Amino acid sequence: MGLFSGLMGNASEMDMEELEKELAEILIEEEEIENGYKLVRDYFVFTNKRLLLVDKQGLTGSKKEFHSIPYSSIRHFSIETAGSFDRDSELKLWVAGMPQPITKEFSKKSSSILDVQKTLSKYSL
Repeated sequence: MGLFSGLMGNASEMDMEELEKELAEILIEEEEIENGYKLVRDYFVFTNKRLLLVDKQGLTGSKKEFHSIPYSSIRHFSIETAGSFDRDSELKLWVAGMPQPITKEFSKKSSSILDVQKTLSKYSL
């Protein structure tokens, strides 16, 4: 992922080894990582139990805030694939108790948006 792409909010797929190392202390027994996507320093991860949103804070990023969203709390989701004139694809998640959707953008060259849709469908339908 290029820096410019990350600054523009476009997600790219993360390395599984990096994810396993980062999340080793918070994953529960029998929880497995499906895939993860990075936005500069922040990232989001799909496990077989929940969706994790990780917000790295401060200059060094050593302070982290973890948001756990059970798949049962996802009320609606949509994906929009990139078109001829669109530069990115978009994921929107409507979570119970939140008035606005969580929105994540994927670069046009990334086919990850379809994998995200499959993962969400697998666990939330």
